[in-house]
Amino acid sequence: MPSQEAKMLGDFLLAPAALRDFVTLRQFTEIFPKSHRTNPAVQDLYRELQRLRDKDIDMVRRSIAEEVQRSKQLKRDYAHERRQLDGATVAGLDPVALQMEEEISGEGHKRHHTLQTVHTSIQEACQGIEAQIVEIEEENRSSLVQVQELVGALSDLRHGRFAQAASGEDMGEETLATLKRLEAVCAHPPR
Repeated sequence: MPSQEAKMLGDFLLAPAALRDFVTLRQFTEIFPKSHRTNPAVQDLYRELQRLRDKDIDMVRRSIAEEVQRSKQLKRDYAHERRQLDGATVAGLDPVALQMEEEISGEGHKRHHTLQTVHTSIQEACQGIEAQIVEIEEENRSSLVQVQELVGALSDLRHGRFAQAASGEDMGEETLATLKRLEAVCAHPPR
């Protein structure tokens, strides 16, 4: 059974291709002036055109067969190259880490992207990154507020104004506790 490619090329290039399929001998002789229609050379000319046409059709058939064989090799080459690309590693990326990420993300098989799926995946990744940025900015604002509150609590020390400790503790102990909280916020911001 011919391949789909061979059938498509044959249907397009060969049907109807024989001279007798679209011009009969009678129609061909009617092209000539009436005085030459009975000349035996007209019939010989028709046969010669038919022979040349059949020769051309055979040449087209051979070319179609060669093209089908060439396309089979191209398909094999493409499949081989695709397998190499799918198995290739990118410099700087750990293949084990990539495999773990695929397993964690639930993508046990590699998806082959189309232009539309790549675009969708990129949009989803951008939205995820934007959400992470918003979350990080909120954490930074929260950390900044905490630092500002602690610095404000220590500003009395800087200006030499000592208010009575609200907790009733010794001023030095309260100052030390506030400095430790400031150090903790700076070293380990809340997540």
